Parts: sequence; C-alpha cells; structure tokens
Amino acid sequence: MGETLQFDLVTPEKKISSAVVDYVVIPGSEGDLMALPNHASCVTSIRPGIVTVVQAGKKQEYFVTGGFAEVSAEGAIILAEQVVLKEELTQDLLNQFVREATEALEIVPESGKAVAAKRLNDFNSMVNLV
Repeated sequence: MGETLQFDLVTPEKKISSAVVDYVVIPGSEGDLMALPNHASCVTSIRPGIVTVVQAGKKQEYFVTGGFAEVSAEGAIILAEQVVLKEELTQDLLNQFVREATEALEIVPESGKAVAAKRLNDFNSMVNLV
C-alpha cells in the first residue's frame, strides 16, 4: 500500500469519522480539492456538497452543509456544520436545507447577501443528487 493520510470529519456535536485513508475529495468554496499524502498546508471554507473518502480502494461519501477544512502533509480535518451519509440523504432533507438557506437569505444583512445567495445556489445545485 502506498502513502496514506489521517482524515477526521467532525461536527459541533460529534466525531463522524477518523481513519487513515488514501485520499479525500473536499468541496472547497472555490472548487473541489483533493487532499493527498504530503499535501501542501492550506485552510479553506467548504460549500454544501459531497466529501469523498477513499480508504484501501473503497469509497465512502458524505454530504456536508458547509464548514472548514484544514489540509496538511499529514492529514485532513473537516469541521462541518452538518453531515449526512450520502446513502442516507433524502429529497426531503435536501429540500429542508434549501428552505433554511432561502430563509437565511431573506434575513441576512445586505453585506452578507452575496454569500447567502451563493450558499442557496450551492444547495439548489444538489437537489437532484438523490
């Protein structure tokens, strides 16, 4: 087996996953990011989307609603707002996330409208995921 990296996926409530993996694909705010062993250090915000974790050739996918990721040569840590296993994601749950993002856009101050609109757009792009 080749090189690996430590991966941790956590929410404010609990640790979702902690494993030594081959690589992780992260939905960065400016585009997808693949974290590999010996990756240059970086921190990024993440958009609503799919985190793909590959361990020993097997893929596990998680839907995240947003958060932050820290990547280094040794590993990747995702601090996610909410996480759902992709196979447990339902259309009703996605619709709920869209409703919440729509409500947030309506009440956010003008200075935050662009960010809230992008978040809503990101959720809307995921509606056909399930």
